[in-house]
Amino acid sequence: MSEFRESGRTIPAPSGGWASSSALLAELTTEELRTLIDAGRAVALVPVGSTEPHGPHLPLATDVILSDEACLRAVRTLRERSTPAVVTPAVSYGVTRYARGFHGAIGVREETLIAFLADIARALLDDGFAHVAFVNNHLEPEHIEAIDRAVQEVADERGPTCISFPNQLSKRWGRTLTDEFKRGNCHAGQYETSLVLAAREELVRREVLIELPTLPISLSDAIKAHGGKDVTFREIGMERAYTGAPSTASREEGDATYQRLAEMIVTEVEERLAEDGDNTARGDIPKL
Repeated sequence: MSEFRESGRTIPAPSGGWASSSALLAELTTEELRTLIDAGRAVALVPVGSTEPHGPHLPLATDVILSDEACLRAVRTLRERSTPAVVTPAVSYGVTRYARGFHGAIGVREETLIAFLADIARALLDDGFAHVAFVNNHLEPEHIEAIDRAVQEVADERGPTCISFPNQLSKRWGRTLTDEFKRGNCHAGQYETSLVLAAREELVRREVLIELPTLPISLSDAIKAHGGKDVTFREIGMERAYTGAPSTASREEGDATYQRLAEMIVTEVEERLAEDGDNTARGDIPKL
């Protein structure tokens, strides 16, 4: 039985041809990638995140780690369903303004991100992929808007079925996630800390984590209160660049949340690959 990597673990995969190759595009040779693309209807999942502070207990790469892991789990399902799929190298910088004033808040302008993402999508489609999906876990509004604009730009050029942006902020998917996520006080809180525990537990500073008090500040509410304009973490009381309840996080919650995120990715990719869908009406949330 062949295997491919998921979060440093080896996961059984169907044997033979593209199915036995790495799930990571960057680990493939050019000939191995050609074999996967030649199988037809190949899918590229592009992890998108940011480099910014996530409290005193999580790494600056938290958003990228979350997107990488969600992509890996989605690729496993797609491959099990005989869809050739890979995870591309991540886009590790995004529009990052709310965290300014903290070391490690390294962002780019909206225009830069739009152009970069659109060019990545075009290049993957030109290489023979049937579909490109951007998978994002940095939820700053201007960042989300930039991804939307890049996707729309490519969709206008190449057609709507070749590209997607599964977005957990939509009502369709947001209602499937945790209570803390729905409240909006989840930046480096229980929600994100659980996800890092499930993906890269060794990067969580547990000795700091257990001493962090719950901070019931909703970042999303604060953004709305300021008329949608960017505010800083410190201006709304996030003095250590976190909110929510990180000390109550668990790997079990993280694994359950990744299941929901993988469902989101796989469902939206399959909807666009299939002319009539898989007997699942758009807007439904199927069980994987």
